[in-house]
Amino acid sequence: MAKKELKLHAVVSPTETVVVSAYDKDGKADACTLAFYMVSSHVPPCVTIAINATQRRKTLADMLENNAFVLGFPSIDQVREADYLGVESGYNSDKLKDIGFSVSNAKTVHAPIINEMLLSLECEIVHTVTVGSHMQVTGEVKRILADESILNEKGRIVLEKLKPIIYDEEQMRYLNVGEVISDAFKPGAEMKKTLRRGECV
Repeated sequence: MAKKELKLHAVVSPTETVVVSAYDKDGKADACTLAFYMVSSHVPPCVTIAINATQRRKTLADMLENNAFVLGFPSIDQVREADYLGVESGYNSDKLKDIGFSVSNAKTVHAPIINEMLLSLECEIVHTVTVGSHMQVTGEVKRILADESILNEKGRIVLEKLKPIIYDEEQMRYLNVGEVISDAFKPGAEMKKTLRRGECV
């Protein structure tokens, strides 16, 4: 199989599209869309986002002002609104008002919840670090608010019901979640048992 060396760039494909919301010093809600997002700790539950710090970013300034943010997960039917929140600046427009989204106060941190999001994480900032062009912001999740429509009978989030927006940076496009190919950890566990028995896989 032939290999080709590629030009250096941040290969982050695919990633889940998220919307970060925060209040400014005057109590006005702002939000921006990001694709640089990851779970960074189970205990305590933490998430890390990265925002380009080489340009003026109102949402980033607002987050740092209040040491808090809410992470929202838009669904595929909100792709136009989510994309707008990423391409327009909060310094130029009231973005949430523009797209008809409303907010409520988070219960555990000073940040706005976007009511139209089916899943929201209230986060307190616990760590920041600048790496190259981006500032990485780690937030400890203080509260999770999920619409009942995306939960199964055990109260767990079902991705097929949430319908998150997947961002493909290589091709600059948005995708839907694909089909289930296996239960997690099952095929590897079966291979492990097979190898321990001295059998070929």
